[in-house]
Amino acid sequence: MKKVITKILPLSVRHLIGDVNIDFSKLIEIRLRINEPIIFAFTDGEYFLSERKGFTTNKKSAYKVLEEDINYTIDMVSSYSLYAYEDDLRQGFITISGGHRVGMIGQAVMEAQNVKGIKHISFINIRMAHQVKGCSSSVLPYIIRDGRVLHTLIISPPGCGKTTLLRDIIRCVSDGNSYCKGMNVGVVDERSEIAACYMGVPQNDVGIRTDILDSCPKAEGMLMLLRSMNPKVIAVDEIGSRYDIDAISYVINCGCSLLATVHGYSIDDIRDKPVLRKLVEEKAFERYIVLGNSKGIGSIENIFDERGNELLLQSFLCAN
Repeated sequence: MKKVITKILPLSVRHLIGDVNIDFSKLIEIRLRINEPIIFAFTDGEYFLSERKGFTTNKKSAYKVLEEDINYTIDMVSSYSLYAYEDDLRQGFITISGGHRVGMIGQAVMEAQNVKGIKHISFINIRMAHQVKGCSSSVLPYIIRDGRVLHTLIISPPGCGKTTLLRDIIRCVSDGNSYCKGMNVGVVDERSEIAACYMGVPQNDVGIRTDILDSCPKAEGMLMLLRSMNPKVIAVDEIGSRYDIDAISYVINCGCSLLATVHGYSIDDIRDKPVLRKLVEEKAFERYIVLGNSKGIGSIENIFDERGNELLLQSFLCAN
């Protein structure tokens, strides 16, 4: 990770980092905002990069990002061919080697009320890809029954590990585990967050029997996977649109197990969303996993069955 990340940082930033021993395993993101201090966010808090090398919490002594710093990072990320990443920029980010995501924001270029691209990029967010293998071990016995993966919805506020948990479940189901034999898994990775494909190659370990449809809308992708790859399980991240719901119903009716995530805080929160209410009322999902931060980021707060009965009364920690 260190080599990949430092390579895209501005030369001035590399110099200021110097010989500082950075724990990249705890680094979450690096934010560059033009004319503002560069910020390194770790699991234990945020730090500015000091003008005198190393880190500081004093904003006055922090190094401020220059326009040339932004331009240099853009060139490094895009290999001096930003135009080749126009499709990626429409989504707001570029995935680099290692599965790390570089978000880029500036002035939106519109065409027929749609975002055609981004220009005058002035804000960059480098998000580290962290894979936590084994974090799903405590939930597997709840979501696999008689060798079949139950239709499961992971509910989580932002930043509480839903994609991390989903990724590890996919890996375990694909490779096989003590609760089920390995089976074909189809992943619709609309925002390249699950497998983090780079040049078509998954940068995260999602298992030996997993097929990834990268950068494709979820609803269309689920149907494509059913037609082309004969998956036993389909996994998608962050459902929410009416099109997603229709596709999910079709997947379930085809006898394929579904793994999905959604932003939320509880089953009641999901039930209150008009688009998702139908799935809850029809008991489409057989398991609900609720994540939070009561015991730290990624705490598994509870697991419920399709009727809303509590299955897990003790919090486990799903490291994020």
